[in-house]
Amino acid sequence: MTLTESSPPAGAARAVGAPAPAAVDSRLSGREWLVLLTLCCATFMCGLDFSIVTVALPEIGRNLGFSSVGTLQWVATASLLPSASLLPVFARVSDLIGRKRLFTLGVALFTVFSLGAALAGNPGVLIAFRVGQGAAAAMIAPAAIALMTGFFAEGPKRARALGLNGAVMSLGFVLGALGGGVITSGFSWRWTMVVLCLMGALAVVGALALPAMQESGAAKRMDVPGALLATVGLFGLVYGISTGGDQGWTSPGALGPIIGGVVLLVAFLFVERRHPEPLIPLGVLGRPTVKWAGLFGVITFGMCAGTTVLLSLYMQDVLGYSSLQSGLSYLGEGAAAVIGGLLVGRLLARLSGVVVLSAGLLIQGLGTLFMFTLPEHAGLPALLVTSSVMGLGHVLSVVSFISVMTSGVTEADQGVVGGLSQLPQYIAAIGVAGLSAIAAARTKALSGGASVVSHAATLGGLHAGMVTAGAVVLVGALLAAVALRRRTAA
Repeated sequence: MTLTESSPPAGAARAVGAPAPAAVDSRLSGREWLVLLTLCCATFMCGLDFSIVTVALPEIGRNLGFSSVGTLQWVATASLLPSASLLPVFARVSDLIGRKRLFTLGVALFTVFSLGAALAGNPGVLIAFRVGQGAAAAMIAPAAIALMTGFFAEGPKRARALGLNGAVMSLGFVLGALGGGVITSGFSWRWTMVVLCLMGALAVVGALALPAMQESGAAKRMDVPGALLATVGLFGLVYGISTGGDQGWTSPGALGPIIGGVVLLVAFLFVERRHPEPLIPLGVLGRPTVKWAGLFGVITFGMCAGTTVLLSLYMQDVLGYSSLQSGLSYLGEGAAAVIGGLLVGRLLARLSGVVVLSAGLLIQGLGTLFMFTLPEHAGLPALLVTSSVMGLGHVLSVVSFISVMTSGVTEADQGVVGGLSQLPQYIAAIGVAGLSAIAAARTKALSGGASVVSHAATLGGLHAGMVTAGAVVLVGALLAAVALRRRTAA
């Protein structure tokens, strides 16, 4: 099947976010399963990367002799920064050299860098290979989504593909938290990198077997000024947000990069107005489905990521769980993510993407809001229920916002929009930093300046962060139901 063959016939296009005709068969052929499994394998690998490494950080620090906790954090940050800052560039590169070619190159490089990280003998070498992993992930993410939305035409098949992809991404994060604890405690942190290497090898085999796909080839050259401004601007913004919680938001090390990043991104918009082949066409950025769905993507990713960090603190600092017990406690959220991924395709086939997005944000918001009921003792039942509801709503939100964002986009812009749809998950550090700051401030107020912070004060701070996250997501649900629905209808 080529992209041309999978496109709907002239005059058959449906409104953005409208449900697909019920008569269309959503069953996948053998070739379509090959495409889907390959792309999902790469998505799972990228989702697994961040959480499995985060859990292994303490042992990495002891084994390689990192000088401080701040230096050790660069094992995670070194991958995050290139992933976020290079996404727009590689989204355009995918249009220049071909999405399948870039995807194959990305998974091959990710595999090689994972092997190098597994063999690293000192902090500098490990961080260098983590930078390489992040850059490779920036190649994989936009190309994978563009391949998926290009290969599967709008309708039940695309909805099913995006649903499974969303479930796999969430499951990768959850299993990474669990697997990282099991592997690190039973073997060595190096095996976490070996697991990523093996996943990458499977993705490479699948990528080489992907069928040929016809692409527009409309892009002829790279917008170098736009690429530089977007890359450095995003780097500064994400770096400042990632370090603000530790250094303080008013410190030069955090505030300077944030302000500089915003200024460069504003300059990027002005440059794009004049370039004949912009990195991101402003017409694409101006589409209501792109800018509004992107906002809701930031909300669902940011609040879920921030709440997940707070839940980890709740389990370890309040309930006294070990790393392995904490990882096992995420299984309810993982199971809910799988169920949501299996359901969301059917929902998108019957309801508009905006309706499913609003419902997903509503469910995620309620699950997060009711975490104020988490008790100081014997909190496992409430933890499993609320985190599972949050996880279910999160997957519905993620899949539907990508579906809305990529609906009605021309084939020539699929690579660009694919990159934009992946950017919110890397800006999720906003939610982590913001909710952590709220929780810390409330805990400090409740402790009254005492040198030893009680479990009750810690729990009160965590409750404040969780309620804030729930409220933000519920506001997003209301906006999606009102603002986005009106604009897509218009």
